[in-house]
Amino acid sequence: MRKIKYKKGRKSQPYSLEYTGIHKSKDSEMQLFTYNDTFFSESDDFVIANLDKKQDPHKNYWLNIHGLNDLELLQEITTHFEIDNFLLSDILNTTKRTKIEEQDEVLFFNIKSILPTENSDNISVEQISFVLKEGVLISFQEKRSDFFTHIRERIRLHTGIVRKKKVDYLLYILLDSIMENFYVTLENEENNLEELINTTKKSADPVILERIEKHRDNFNFLKRSIIPLRDSLYNIKNIKFDNVFNAIEEDNFSFFDRLHQKSLELLEQINSDMGSLESASNFYFSAQSNKMNEIMKTLTIVSAIFIPMTFIVGVYGMNFDNMPELRYQNGYYTVIGIMVFIGVVMLIYFKKRRWF
Repeated sequence: MRKIKYKKGRKSQPYSLEYTGIHKSKDSEMQLFTYNDTFFSESDDFVIANLDKKQDPHKNYWLNIHGLNDLELLQEITTHFEIDNFLLSDILNTTKRTKIEEQDEVLFFNIKSILPTENSDNISVEQISFVLKEGVLISFQEKRSDFFTHIRERIRLHTGIVRKKKVDYLLYILLDSIMENFYVTLENEENNLEELINTTKKSADPVILERIEKHRDNFNFLKRSIIPLRDSLYNIKNIKFDNVFNAIEEDNFSFFDRLHQKSLELLEQINSDMGSLESASNFYFSAQSNKMNEIMKTLTIVSAIFIPMTFIVGVYGMNFDNMPELRYQNGYYTVIGIMVFIGVVMLIYFKKRRWF
């Protein structure tokens, strides 16, 4: 079973800063989008010193960071935006489960982005974290990827309503894009599952059982990833009523509710697929058992045919002097004929009984 490696996370103290992911060779890069309904600007390879301490309240800021290896840069970001170091340690510690946390005027959300590995039964995992403040959204990715390419294009071309909304809506569409990866991964697993079910009907190769167990681990991993996501999305509803955090507009809570419904749909589909996987596993063992039964039936029929022949051979193999049949001129051919006759009769009898 796939297990999350907590060893490094346990060694890290709450306020210690150490990136625990696998993409340690990726340099940290920043990209800033500044936009509203009538204004847009984009800055690649952005430097945090170029950002004014006070943002324009009429503009939205999306700061996207690729790579989590430059701790000095990340601390500079958290200091500029007055983000607690405790949240930064959660961003760097990729063993953390999906969660949502509200601190004063900051909403922290981290999520696992999951995609199938090409030409493999494995699943690739990347942790993506978000920090939402009034007018500012900061996203932290372990490496450069194309998860949000279409969202960047929507901002650049002013398509949809993203530039008419605040950054809480941007957070929604970013999370929605990540959740689409769950659907892609689940669809890939379902295709593999269908292939496995068809293969089990044609072959009893032990490799099939290994693949079944591998995909069972994948489904369990997907389930373990979605359950905390479902809980976190449900907890956003509580923010609506606490009257403390105001960075999410009241009209936009319905969008997060849609994400919660998607998480429930994913879990239901995973449970259904795991049932199908269990059926494939049972079918494999049933096929193996039936094959063994056929082998045993064949061996039993062969043994049953040769038992009377063995008896005859055993009788005439005894070393008694007074055995008159031993002196018959055609005794050998007679006994052979009787043995063949018995075998043929038994074969006809077994065939009529449909034992083979």
